Amino acid sequence: MGRGRQNNEREPIRRRGGIFLLMLVQLVLLPGDWCQGQVAAQQSESENKPGWMSEIEKVFVRSEECKQCHVRHYEEWKGVREQTPDLKTFGRVDAALLHGTSLESPVFRTVLGLWMQTNPTLEEQSRCLSCHVPAITIFPQYAEQLTARILAGQPSIEGIGCASCHLIHTVDQTPTAPPTFRLKPGPVFYGPFADPEENLVHQAAQRPLFHEVAFCTACHFDKVKDVTQKELSGEILAGMVCQDCHMESSTGSSTSRRGAATRTIGRHWFRGVVGAGTMLRNRNLQAEWTPRVDIEVKRTGEASALDGTVLVKIGSLPHSFPDGDPVLKQFFLTVTVKDEHGRVLAEESKQFGVPYDRILRGPIPEPFIKGGHTRRVPFALALPAGSTPTFVEAVLTYALIPTPDAGLREKYLSTLKSDKEREEASRIIDDYAQPRLLTYRVRTL
Repeated sequence: MGRGRQNNEREPIRRRGGIFLLMLVQLVLLPGDWCQGQVAAQQSESENKPGWMSEIEKVFVRSEECKQCHVRHYEEWKGVREQTPDLKTFGRVDAALLHGTSLESPVFRTVLGLWMQTNPTLEEQSRCLSCHVPAITIFPQYAEQLTARILAGQPSIEGIGCASCHLIHTVDQTPTAPPTFRLKPGPVFYGPFADPEENLVHQAAQRPLFHEVAFCTACHFDKVKDVTQKELSGEILAGMVCQDCHMESSTGSSTSRRGAATRTIGRHWFRGVVGAGTMLRNRNLQAEWTPRVDIEVKRTGEASALDGTVLVKIGSLPHSFPDGDPVLKQFFLTVTVKDEHGRVLAEESKQFGVPYDRILRGPIPEPFIKGGHTRRVPFALALPAGSTPTFVEAVLTYALIPTPDAGLREKYLSTLKSDKEREEASRIIDDYAQPRLLTYRVRTL
């Protein structure tokens, strides 16, 4: 009985072994079937790739290769672990664009498409692409081809991949125009660890730069206050760098197979501080980041006009206001005078930001307000004869991108191939150009 039962238990194993051997024989004896088809598909993909793409990928190894060991960081970078509706639709997570979608994002494609209708030069195109695909700083001659692929929704090469950051060797310390990073193509990948693990895949070396603000500001150039102004107080965030908030730290290994399990490693999805809930957990940070508006006003003449100043303030948080990007962001300050019944007597609105035809033409504009500063915006409002103003309102809003004029919008939409593409692009433009409330203040006269 015992032997019979043992034989019966081994039978499924024999059957599985037989099936495996049969499959192996088929693969060996029938190379024209599945196995050859897979090889042929890979060869075809490689052969169909333009030579300039292959040239770039010889230097900037695709992140899929890094995934073999660094699977956790790859999934964070790509957003595999955060499949939210925002990510699927716009390439973002809680309004924080993932670096892994820097070329794939429909938002970037739409903004780039609008800007391209203003006829930028090749140098201006390279300047735009330099932060979205750092490889262009090594291969600027391919800016035109890459732009065309992005607009077609088929970038085919990576934008900000593993190699893009881990080939950064130095950062310019002078206040030059962005980007200020300097890549060093070669067999060595750089990182923060003093004792990188030896491996048979690539050489590794430490660069202290990976723990410095300068590393991030090489592209996110106006997201920090002017560190040369030592008189600006910042005790709340003293000693902190971008990575402290935007690369949430944990203890573990940077690889899936080897590495010190007790190292402090940072997440590679670079999520926004608000989306991560840090602001809600840290009231001091909330007080520093939140903008504030005050109003100074005086009557002139015989109550025929109101002159005044709106003071926009931000704490000494390292960020510019709010969260940087003076290239695309638009700010709107609206001052309204009303009577005791709430009727509008006079209104003035000012916009701060550059339109599409001025983007990357000339120096990068200053942000609307820098951390630790106060911006004074004057206003003058003429009042209707016989009216009695009761209070003044100041409302501050912002938009993520400029609103294109009707001609520019239609010119871009006409370049798209289908109604579906035009519908998606219109939705993105309307969403991202929509003003969002930051803060307001009411002062009684």
